[in-house]
Amino acid sequence: AGDRDARRKAMLVRATTRSARTLLSASGASRSFARQRPEALVGEAREKALATLGKGWVDGASAEEPRNEISRTFSFVSFRDAWSFMSRTASLAEKMNHHPEWKNVYSVVEVTLTTHECKGVSEKDVQMAHAMDDFARRGGDI
Repeated sequence: AGDRDARRKAMLVRATTRSARTLLSASGASRSFARQRPEALVGEAREKALATLGKGWVDGASAEEPRNEISRTFSFVSFRDAWSFMSRTASLAEKMNHHPEWKNVYSVVEVTLTTHECKGVSEKDVQMAHAMDDFARRGGDI
């Protein structure tokens, strides 16, 4: 059983690394992306970028107590699926040097994305949100 678990874990790490590379290259991001100083998306550029996100993303600017962020709650079938989603996201976050604020309770993961460097929502947040949507689809988000 231990060997099987180790092989399964190694396969997950390889798949996550491939997914992160694919998402970064498909989005046009380069290795230097993580070193670029992000700019906050404002006005029409922000509206267009947020319109590309999957269902469930909430623009914090339109909340009762506005915050310059986007957020979403992901619900999975099991804790294992939620943890797998978080592991994939964490791997990409390290590569992008862009880390989400999140909370996990059993099969639910609450995510908030904002870019502290520019005090707002940036293209990094939008790319991370797209990746999370993709990871959730593959991880069984319900």
